[in-house]
Amino acid sequence: MMPPMRLSTRSRLNGVESLFDEAEERAVEKAAPLAVRMRPRTLDEVVGQRHLTAPGTPFRKLIDNDAPMSLLLWGPPGTGKTTLAYVVSQVTSRRFTELSAVTAGVKDVRAAVDAARRELGMSGRQTVLFIDEVHRFSKTQQDALLPAVENRWVSFIGATTENPSFSVVSPLMSRSLLLTLQPLDDDDIRMLVERALTDERGLAGAVTLDPDALDHLVRLAGGDGRRALTYLEAAALGFETQGTAHVDTATLERAVDRAAVRYDRDGDQHYDVISAFIKSIRGSDADAALHYLARMIEAGEDPRFIARRLIVHASEDVGMADPTALQTAVAAAQAVEFVGLPEARINLAQAVIHLALAPKSNAVVKAIGAAQADVQAGLIGAVPAHLRDAHYAGAKRLGHGEGYVYPHDRPEGIVAQQYAPDVVAARTYYEPTNHGMENRFSERARVIRDILRPGRGGGEGATPGGDAPAASDASHAPDEGNGR
Repeated sequence: MMPPMRLSTRSRLNGVESLFDEAEERAVEKAAPLAVRMRPRTLDEVVGQRHLTAPGTPFRKLIDNDAPMSLLLWGPPGTGKTTLAYVVSQVTSRRFTELSAVTAGVKDVRAAVDAARRELGMSGRQTVLFIDEVHRFSKTQQDALLPAVENRWVSFIGATTENPSFSVVSPLMSRSLLLTLQPLDDDDIRMLVERALTDERGLAGAVTLDPDALDHLVRLAGGDGRRALTYLEAAALGFETQGTAHVDTATLERAVDRAAVRYDRDGDQHYDVISAFIKSIRGSDADAALHYLARMIEAGEDPRFIARRLIVHASEDVGMADPTALQTAVAAAQAVEFVGLPEARINLAQAVIHLALAPKSNAVVKAIGAAQADVQAGLIGAVPAHLRDAHYAGAKRLGHGEGYVYPHDRPEGIVAQQYAPDVVAARTYYEPTNHGMENRFSERARVIRDILRPGRGGGEGATPGGDAPAASDASHAPDEGNGR
């Protein structure tokens, strides 16, 4: 009978180390935040970003074919940048090395690249080098990545919340595929939360969420999946000692210290608040407008919706009285796209204050409204012959362009020739006010009309052929939730 085989000391030590490693791994996994534990393991588990992960998309093809890649992931916080990088490493069986540009330096980057090269040389296994907040790297630090990316020693994936065109060096940009991530919509956030409530990696059914609390959590998330899961985890803490497993709105509010703002993005509150917001700006009450802005932000309103309303009302309620108001509103909208909340609330607030304090004029919206009313009433005459296109064969024979005078050939830059069709030649649509900068445009508009219409003045709405239909005041037509 053979004596029992004894394990060598090295084998026993290796076994003990393996057990300790497994125990450590389980302990780390258990202590990990809910958002980390619920990180998808496959592309099919990724919530949102279907424009990137759907079958047939360039990104999906790279993953399915296990192709070498270098990616830049650009999007707001909590949209899945780290998740996508992690899933890439899991699906393609590559090592996953993560660095944060906040704490790492060139030395750390080179050490990670050297380790990836050794692994590639010894086992042929590639490494995904994920660098979070890559825009925080200096030019020198980003340049240190170029040899590794160029020679494909690593599969580089950089994540940024800032526009890479301004924050990532051109050589790294040109070697990487730029993928833009969008904020998660309400259905995506709801799916994430419901999955975390039931999944074994999450709360495993130990906690239920009241429907109103779920709606409130979705609003608080503001398109940020990580925030939604962090708030859920905070609300679920301590239930073992409380003897309950039900989270209502009050419990959620206590957990995240954020009161539920009465605001339904699909109901009356949405339209009431946006109406009050716009009318406060129109009424020059900056303080009231800021209050309604804060209510919308706290309730999880889409900041892009707010920015769109500001752009519209910069022209509708301020117009030529302060032409820079439109520039401010557009800049705020761009800031929302580039920066995102919560920081973009400052840009929106600046635009609100500018629009509220600016001198007001609705002459622009009244002008286009009157012009549209005439067109809708059938006042559509032929384009004067001298203004017609004369750049094609046969145009001269038809008399197109004949008699047209080029304004730049005149010292004053204005020529007394007819531009409008006969049927509306005497119509006056733009009636400037004397508010703010529009007072300057008012005088210039009068001088120009005296030159263009000698002997006819401003033409107060009468056409040569008789009385034209009165233009309706289109400035009072309803628009996107303006609450008129």
